[in-house]
Amino acid sequence: MRSSLTRRVCAAALLLTSTLAPAAAAAAQPGGSGGQSERAAQARLLGEKIVPHKLDFQGTTVGGFSGVDRNRCTGEYVFISDDRSYLQPARFYTARLDVDADGVHSVDFTGTHPFRQADGAVYPSPSAADGKAVDPEEIRVDPRSCHYWWAQEGDRPTAANAPVIQPSVQFASATGAYLGQLPLPETYEVTLEERGPRRNQAVEAITFGARGKVLTSAVEGPLIQDGPVPDLEHGALVRVTKQTRGGEVLGQFAYPIEKIFAASDPNSPWGPDTGVPSLLAFPDDPDRYLVLERTWVAGAGYKIRVYDATTRGATDVRATDSLAGQPVVPMSKKLVVDLDTLGLSSIQNTEGMTWGPELPSGERSLILVSDDNFSDDEVTQIVALAIR
Repeated sequence: MRSSLTRRVCAAALLLTSTLAPAAAAAAQPGGSGGQSERAAQARLLGEKIVPHKLDFQGTTVGGFSGVDRNRCTGEYVFISDDRSYLQPARFYTARLDVDADGVHSVDFTGTHPFRQADGAVYPSPSAADGKAVDPEEIRVDPRSCHYWWAQEGDRPTAANAPVIQPSVQFASATGAYLGQLPLPETYEVTLEERGPRRNQAVEAITFGARGKVLTSAVEGPLIQDGPVPDLEHGALVRVTKQTRGGEVLGQFAYPIEKIFAASDPNSPWGPDTGVPSLLAFPDDPDRYLVLERTWVAGAGYKIRVYDATTRGATDVRATDSLAGQPVVPMSKKLVVDLDTLGLSSIQNTEGMTWGPELPSGERSLILVSDDNFSDDEVTQIVALAIR
């Protein structure tokens, strides 16, 4: 998600954008009627670990972790930083995590590399104004090659002379070298018109399913033409898309995100911020996902919830121009865990999740990571859950 450096700048633009959504748009109520029949997954806390704030590692500032995945080829974890090359070039980190049934014992970083453009150059900061900046948000390890697939949400400019930067899903080697790019559906395109993804609410979540045959992605918030952002009374619909590895769209579905959980501090210049920063396919079910919903409200803090959701029974909306007011059947979902109920040291800006190792109990571990926004009042928190 956006860093605290940009949140102040983006808040006014985000509020303005939401007021420009079609007046007739109807926000969705949470929970779908897609007919999810299986029992929802359940979670319990294994433990947590706090990474030292602004840790210096190989000349870089550790932080901004908005995505995480486990590399089956090495046993390590890879974390993507959402530093838009403000501090150092856009990059990722590798680390070894000691996680077992008794908790998270250690986090040891083993490497870091910048992402490279096709010509081998690192990505510039947005201040370069050349349209080549990226906003890294999610990273996944290819189950077949163990290369990295990473998503960045581009930029919808707020200034007339600023370039439009399209979101993308790119492929990179273990050292960050550019290997290619996945064609994205047209609905993900940022335009200068009042349609497409809102600013800082484009492609933020990707996951592999069906043993690597399918790449599922989600935009973080509702497209402009799909209706307004959530408020205290209504949720909203965000688009989830299944594609082949070559980019063919297999289906697109509407996922219902929750309404805002609390009123904002009336003295704050920042409006509520909510959406889907991560989703994770179940290894044995290509239609079933864990979906992370993250909400921030000024004066109330963060609300982090994980849902068990399925596309089975949901309407394929790939040909639906606008979801506003349409009788679509959204993905169904059931609550797995609200982090408020776990007794954590604090609730942080959790944005990434991945499957960890299987536990002796037969449960599967789930690793969550927070984005500290490089802010002195937030931390990088790694949480381990047991899922059954």
